[in-house]
Amino acid sequence: MDEARRQATRLWTVAQPVVSAFVTSVIRDFKDRDDVLQDIAVAAIESFEAYDVERPFVPWVMGVARNQVGLYLRRRRRDRLTFDQATVECLATAFSEVAPVQRQRLDALADCLKQVTGRARTLCQLRYRDDLKPAAIATRLGMQPNAVAKALQRIRDQLRSCVSRRSSPGGA
Repeated sequence: MDEARRQATRLWTVAQPVVSAFVTSVIRDFKDRDDVLQDIAVAAIESFEAYDVERPFVPWVMGVARNQVGLYLRRRRRDRLTFDQATVECLATAFSEVAPVQRQRLDALADCLKQVTGRARTLCQLRYRDDLKPAAIATRLGMQPNAVAKALQRIRDQLRSCVSRRSSPGGA
């Protein structure tokens, strides 16, 4: 791997959570979101020679993301639940500006998620990775839907507290 691709990969790794959050805000279907995110990564690496290293990377890659999301939305034009181009532009700008501020919280969330184990981890994966609703999770795990919803609420509360502790000044 040449040095330019190595640098592009490093910068993408740092920017990816912000880009992913932007894509998730526009594209609700997890499978489509993953496909678009992969398209953005490929486009960013392939067009990296156009990037000016004197400028911040996140706003540049958000431009790439905005273009790829636009392509996705044009392909899905018949779907009434998609955003128009102006809304996508506003979201991309907002995520570019929030990125430096939220990076610490995203890192804290990643650390906190590593502490989630056992059934709680399974519940999180089924809900947020597999996009299953509490009723479907309950059926799969032999639980009551209310118990699943309550357990997920407790997990979110614990993660919120953990993130607050870790991202506050002097946090762990």
